[in-house]
Amino acid sequence: MYKIDDYLKITDAAKTIGVTPNTLRNWERDKRISVYRNPQNAYRLYKKEDLESLLHNIKLV
Repeated sequence: MYKIDDYLKITDAAKTIGVTPNTLRNWERDKRISVYRNPQNAYRLYKKEDLESLLHNIKLV
């Protein structure tokens, strides 16, 4: 089971990896990254480990 601390909101996730929130939305649409929804308010949430994996894959290309 994951804790809420394992996730970032879209603005924080974008700042963490150095892109805009719209880029994350596009990557979500293109299935490059998984997005989760907060059950209380439906905000987009991104797993920190997914973001780290995405950055790692980008660096390899």
